Amino acid sequence: MRRKTVVIKLGSSSILSESTLEPKIRIMSSIVEAVSQLRQNGHRVVLVCSGAIGLGRIRMNIKTKPKNLGERQALAALGQLRLMTLWDNLFGMLGINIAQVLLTRSDLADSPRYVNARTTLDTLLMDNFYAVPIVNENDTVSVFEMRFGDNDSLSAITAGIIDADYLFLCTDVDGLYTDNPRTRPDAHRLHVVRNMDEARKATCVKTMGSSFGTGGMQTKLVAAELAMAAGVATVILNGAHPENIVRIVEQDIVAQASSRSDMQLVDPPCTLFLPQRQRLPAQKWQILHAMHPCGALIIDRGAYERISRKESGGRLLPAGVVGVEGNWERLQAVRLKVRQGQNEDDASEAPTSFEVGRALANYTSIECERIKGLQSSQIADVIGAMDTMYITDHIVLSLPSAAT
Repeated sequence: MRRKTVVIKLGSSSILSESTLEPKIRIMSSIVEAVSQLRQNGHRVVLVCSGAIGLGRIRMNIKTKPKNLGERQALAALGQLRLMTLWDNLFGMLGINIAQVLLTRSDLADSPRYVNARTTLDTLLMDNFYAVPIVNENDTVSVFEMRFGDNDSLSAITAGIIDADYLFLCTDVDGLYTDNPRTRPDAHRLHVVRNMDEARKATCVKTMGSSFGTGGMQTKLVAAELAMAAGVATVILNGAHPENIVRIVEQDIVAQASSRSDMQLVDPPCTLFLPQRQRLPAQKWQILHAMHPCGALIIDRGAYERISRKESGGRLLPAGVVGVEGNWERLQAVRLKVRQGQNEDDASEAPTSFEVGRALANYTSIECERIKGLQSSQIADVIGAMDTMYITDHIVLSLPSAAT
């Protein structure tokens, strides 16, 4: 079996007990043993682990979730050190080095920093380092507008960045059920998901998560959709039995499920989301999912029709831009919106716009504001120089519903 890259996501409720308000040392130790076994079998492993704010609350004896941003950031600062100390002690017993990687949306908002994050993770996983990166959102400095919001999405983005083979989303049930199995005995587990739209129709996932966590099954569906688009197989399983992660990787259930339409995942129980057969190209996936859009370019209907044609090459001239929203620097991601015309019978009706995709901006928002609607030959006269005749030449249309 070839070497695989595995991302394991652990929520706060997976490693912290709501009843005793203490870390679940047995579960954490089992995770360490599972990671060690995967590494012995030649695989590379990344952990995405929540819990910093929860450990901070335990340290400060705070029973309820903090609502104030400053309190959350302070508790994260208190808890992050304890979280990494716990992991370092447990992994250290087996001689495994760990590395802390804290990310925010702004770290991935432009191409250079995105590449830096990828390079760091890839280097840590190389044979000369062969560490276990432990990724978490940098809650100590994140602001609301630039947060991932939950580590399910962060784990999917991490899996996409490093071209992972598997993403494991550990939760407190055995997979994705048609309804809450605790309150609805007739709910049944989905075994293999090939189409996300069908899975959403078949399930009811309105859950609020635990008192420590921020997500529920809905956030896991979003994460699975992001990972599927990146060509990553996603597995939802019970985090109380991390040894099952090793079994699933060694059984290579993706190959089995791909060849059998009726496969039942009973031993171990889980839900498998098969990756898309045609993996979204890395740069397109990056623009759609990893890079936070800093604003929007608003284009007219004619420009949209032109860039929708395959022969356009995804390039947009300034003449087709009618509006600019937000502030950004060059090579940052922006939303692409199409303006719907005003009602000719009602001049007071304001025009509206709707999103049709994402793009990388070749010019800053200020420069875009100045050159919108102009011919490319006028760019140099207006802003003093012309690096390219296109306002963007990296466009991804038909935005999937899971993009945020």
